[in-house]
Amino acid sequence: MSNALTVAIVQTDLVWENPEANRNNIENKVNTLERVDLIILPEMFTSGFTMNAASVSETMDGISINWLKTLSNKKDTAIVGSLVIQENDTYYNRLVFVEPSGKITHYDKRHTFTLAGEHKVYTAGTEKVILDYKGWKICPMICYDLRFPVWARNTEDYDLSLYVANWPKVRVNAWGTLLKARAIENMSYCIGVNRVGLDGNAYEYSGHSGAYDVLGNRLDSIPENEETIEIVTLEKSHIKKYREKLGFLKDRDTFNLEA
Repeated sequence: MSNALTVAIVQTDLVWENPEANRNNIENKVNTLERVDLIILPEMFTSGFTMNAASVSETMDGISINWLKTLSNKKDTAIVGSLVIQENDTYYNRLVFVEPSGKITHYDKRHTFTLAGEHKVYTAGTEKVILDYKGWKICPMICYDLRFPVWARNTEDYDLSLYVANWPKVRVNAWGTLLKARAIENMSYCIGVNRVGLDGNAYEYSGHSGAYDVLGNRLDSIPENEETIEIVTLEKSHIKKYREKLGFLKDRDTFNLEA
């Protein structure tokens, strides 16, 4: 178990529906990094937020997954992001958490974005995932999931929630507000990683990626509208101190989720 977790937030533009170009761009950025524990990429990092699933989909033993495994091993760090995965005749917006050992944990986006018709193309996930990495309990989520606090409610005493996203500039105020809220209400670190640039539908993304501590304090200084990588350090002692001092999670409500 490690008290500190160093996280690299990769705020990048994405080439529309071009996995090879995106892999090359991301690898060039990742290769500039010194030792970190975790690298976070945006949602659909191989393609941008596309509904043309058939044109960019891959399998769990496809090029991008194997590329992630190789890169993770080479840099000796975990890498997380989402991409379009096909299983049989079904498409998923799937987050993959790849560890240097080759172990992969995945999470399928629970809340597909109906405003864009995502629910018509991608099958929604049904299982919340809590993974353990270096003694840190991590809850991975994807973009639109951020609007649904019950799904993210910290009933598992996780240490970090993370959201990978393609969240458009027109609604970015909600993005920042909700990331901060998720950190405060769950007394956990919360990190959101969003893309920048224009996508193939001419939607603009301004980034506004950010990291928040259990009190909702901003830990980063990531500029908007720019490709950048910022490293933040999370500390278990910070979580322990304020959970013991304030005890808010002890008063949380109990509930059962229905599909």
